[in-house]
Amino acid sequence: MQDFRDLKVWRSGHQLTLAIYKATASFPDSERYGLTSQMRRSAVSIGANIAEGCCRDTGPDFARFLQMAMGSASEVEYHLLLARDLNLMPKESSQCLIAQVTDVKRMLASLTPKVRRGRQKQPTQN
Repeated sequence: MQDFRDLKVWRSGHQLTLAIYKATASFPDSERYGLTSQMRRSAVSIGANIAEGCCRDTGPDFARFLQMAMGSASEVEYHLLLARDLNLMPKESSQCLIAQVTDVKRMLASLTPKVRRGRQKQPTQN
């Protein structure tokens, strides 16, 4: 069984989650149970799904969790667009975070077909 912390995609997703927590700390209190909570939960879900999938016995199982992580990353991306359009964060901040999300999604898209084919030793670069 591979340690999820060895996966570059998990490390990138974790860094994204930390950045989302930092960015949402300045959101108004009125968004505490709204957009702040939604953004944080979807960001956390990226790394959590990668971690859970990594311990699965088969490649297709892991690939399913990577697909869920991809869905969560897309959700984060939308939340960032919404936060920008609601003027809850500066355009520059949202662009930087969207670039991080895009990078995570690219890595997930690259890794998913590899693990779907079988449960060979997964490369740590993905």
